[in-house]
Amino acid sequence: MSSSARPHQAPGGTATAHDHGSRSHIAPEEIACGVVIGRASEYFDFFVYGIASVLVFPSVFFPFADKLHGLLYAFTIFTFAFIGRPFGTALFMAVQRRWSRSVKLTAALFILGTATVGIAFLPSYETLGEKSIVLLGLLRFVQGIAFGGSWDGLPSLLALNAPPGRRGWYSMLGQLGAPIGFAIAAGLFLFLNSSLEHADFIEWGWRYPFFVAFAINVVALFARLRLVVTQEYTQLLEEGQLEPISTREMVHEQGYNIFLGAFTALASYALFHLVTVFPLSWVSLGETQAIDSVLVVQIVGAFIAMVGTIVSGLIADRVGRRTTLGGLAVLIGVFSLFAPFLMGGGAVRQDIFILVGFALLGLSYGQSAGTVTSNFEPRFRYTGAALTSDFAWLLGAAFAPLVALGLSAEFGLVAVSGYLLSGVFCTIVALRINKVIETRD
Repeated sequence: MSSSARPHQAPGGTATAHDHGSRSHIAPEEIACGVVIGRASEYFDFFVYGIASVLVFPSVFFPFADKLHGLLYAFTIFTFAFIGRPFGTALFMAVQRRWSRSVKLTAALFILGTATVGIAFLPSYETLGEKSIVLLGLLRFVQGIAFGGSWDGLPSLLALNAPPGRRGWYSMLGQLGAPIGFAIAAGLFLFLNSSLEHADFIEWGWRYPFFVAFAINVVALFARLRLVVTQEYTQLLEEGQLEPISTREMVHEQGYNIFLGAFTALASYALFHLVTVFPLSWVSLGETQAIDSVLVVQIVGAFIAMVGTIVSGLIADRVGRRTTLGGLAVLIGVFSLFAPFLMGGGAVRQDIFILVGFALLGLSYGQSAGTVTSNFEPRFRYTGAALTSDFAWLLGAAFAPLVALGLSAEFGLVAVSGYLLSGVFCTIVALRINKVIETRD
């Protein structure tokens, strides 16, 4: 067990009252607050970069390329953070074992903030040439390392301490950070893009969201540390046997559960960037409507997703989380068949794609995290949940904008249908395998 997870001892080695069988109580609502704040700040960082990849980076860092290839180059670097996440998880789990959770979280968020602000200060391609692209890719990869290291275990702790019959409700709270983070990021870009002249926005206006991301990370850090460093939190982790297991041991002992969990959530994660980042790129490429109008619709969609996420908790507690996720996967599959018709049409049809997509995203993503976490042996859940999320992002969402835009430009929007259907297939198969495993056990 790590030094951060050892029982608290009074001087002389005498156990304190906390160790005398008295269970420490932190209200699930208090844990939920830390989860929502932490996840919203992380998703804000995600979407600031994602939106900038469409609106800014092709012009600032790839002015030598045409519009399509500029977007594809930007989306290629977009994937670097997702590639770096598992490495960040492994690295910072070692930091936690060597020092403590608070050191790990502080270091990860400091690095994340530094990388994010670093992007804001990057010179353009016209000023620095190819070095600016190299620095952008490096900072993006560092962001991924820090994202992986920022895992605090609060979602796992929340799930373990949820009242009976309410696990679906409490599990969705962490996922609520996604639409909140997107709404804030899109709103900020909408304000800047509509208030500034285009030249000013491209020159300096786009940098402000990255400064805001740093400030939000500082606030989120203190909000999470306030909970993470308490003795009550430490004791709850001990009671749940939530330990920072080494990645090598984790993969060797429970690797099948990591990938099963990642594939179980694939339909949701595939949909994630196809209703947030991809529509912006497709509209920007085809100039079918104003970008500001798309951002407005997406902000509305984010609020719809918030409602959907909340509703997913109610549905999951009534019919079960796996049933909810499987049913939504089927609906996502049906939705994917209409993608060419909707995104290939005018503004109204594109807006319908965005709004319906956000509704399905909220309902499905609300239960996508940790659906098979119970398969992990207790001591592996802390690290297992982190790595499962890392690989779900990597396999499902990291390459979605790049693949969807590249293939759609070449073969048509049927590529979006194919991408979503592949995620649906993986989710249904993984859920089926999970059911077989549970039945055998």
